[in-house]
Amino acid sequence: MTANSLPQLWIYDTTLRDGTQREGLSVSIEDKLRIARRLDQLGIPFIEGGWPGANPKDVQFFWQLQEEPLKQAEIVTFCSTRRPHTTAASEPMLQAILAAGTRWVTIFGKSWDLHVTEGLKTTLAENLAMIRDTIEYLSAQGRRVIYDAEHWFDGYKHNPDYALQTLETAIAAGAEWLVLCDTNGGTLPHEITQNITDIVKAIPSATQLGIHTHNDCDTAVANALAAVVGGAKMVQGTINGYGERCGNANLCSLIPNLQIKLGFKCIEDSQLEQLTETSRFVSEVVNLAPDEHAPFVGRSAFAHKGGIHVSAVERNPLTYEHIQPEKIGNRRRIVISEQSGVSNVLAKARSFGIELNKHDSTTRQILERLKDLESEGYQFEAAEASFELLMRQALGSRQKFFEIKGFQVHCDLVQGEKTTSALATVKVVVNGNDILEAAEGNGPVAALDAALRKALVNFYPHIAAFELTDYKVRILNGHTGTAAKTRVMVESGSGHQRWTTVGVSTNILEASYQAVVEGLEYGLLLHSQAEAAVRTSS
Repeated sequence: MTANSLPQLWIYDTTLRDGTQREGLSVSIEDKLRIARRLDQLGIPFIEGGWPGANPKDVQFFWQLQEEPLKQAEIVTFCSTRRPHTTAASEPMLQAILAAGTRWVTIFGKSWDLHVTEGLKTTLAENLAMIRDTIEYLSAQGRRVIYDAEHWFDGYKHNPDYALQTLETAIAAGAEWLVLCDTNGGTLPHEITQNITDIVKAIPSATQLGIHTHNDCDTAVANALAAVVGGAKMVQGTINGYGERCGNANLCSLIPNLQIKLGFKCIEDSQLEQLTETSRFVSEVVNLAPDEHAPFVGRSAFAHKGGIHVSAVERNPLTYEHIQPEKIGNRRRIVISEQSGVSNVLAKARSFGIELNKHDSTTRQILERLKDLESEGYQFEAAEASFELLMRQALGSRQKFFEIKGFQVHCDLVQGEKTTSALATVKVVVNGNDILEAAEGNGPVAALDAALRKALVNFYPHIAAFELTDYKVRILNGHTGTAAKTRVMVESGSGHQRWTTVGVSTNILEASYQAVVEGLEYGLLLHSQAEAAVRTSS
């Protein structure tokens, strides 16, 4: 069955509003525009852009989108009902909503009588008037209204009659969608199911229901799925589950569950294949590390480490994979570690374009070397570049781009200053030429990296495009004090390619040197392979 023949579900993304309320997350106008355009490309039908009356950034964001509209998505403004004892027509924040120029507006109102009397300090009747007046006014101005029933599940639990009155008021005023919000995130899936069933019976059949869940009980995705099974047709959430406190329902889990598992159409199949890339793009833009273990889109979501698992997956992926990773743009990974068997080594070799024979003694040698190094503190699960170099070394096919004859690093720490300057000197042999170079950096590793590049760039000009993108240090046996072993992981990159290398030593500079040197060597290997592929194709 194709996505076009599936029953329709409407995905509503609130990454740019609710998602940005996550602690430690901050975005610029340009960031918001980039994310909006990527969500538009993904096929998300509703994108909530923010609250124009709340801050100047959101005002400018909506103005920019008036100049350069999205291709298919409806951009939605967000706002509360008018304040008590005023009129919607005189409410300044609603004027800002109208000025944003969107066809759709999401208005949230109070469902829980506690919030009306304690939060708004007004009467239950006035709250109903606020809902009615706001929706009627926006509808009269030509806007289509989505009504978010804030704290719906808590409100319905404590005073069901009044909570229902708020929905009935919103329907009568012209709201096209009623979205039930688990604002505190404290509701469980079985409660969602019962609640949705009650509401479907209580409101007109033509009214469309949506669901908005938070993850405070780690059930946001399960709650949203329960609501859809009960009859909800719109699902609100955020990319990567970003949001206040513990976050919102994660659309990167919801969309494939809804489309692949439950048989609803959310986006086109070709767009679903962009999901993993979209998840990582958004995490990069908001400057948060991606969750490597996230379901569906995480780097480890289809990673196999145990030898028995690898052997089985090689024969039939269904043995340990619930879907084909390619459906959501991810890929299978065979993880190499001390727990690996021959199957892991063979599969990993194939991913590098290397064919090994199971019965070849070299294969066993690679496996034993791997286990020996891991017992010394090396770790190759993430440092796959280092493992490929190790494998090529064992096979006698490791290309020798350069040889390090020695290096020195000198650091100056000036009393009272916060920065440390460093000078690194390296002696390198390239194509029989002895090269001695020095470079400064804001630390010993930066200086060493700069000196190596300076020594090599005349022979390999493309090395100028390499960059050290991440540097991680871990003390392996801290109880031994300053004699402890240190593991250094270095991530390097060139354009869209990234690779990780590892070094281990009781000397942190030695460990860093190993990882940095292998990072440069692996980058040169990738470039050499790319050039060879071009020559072959031409």
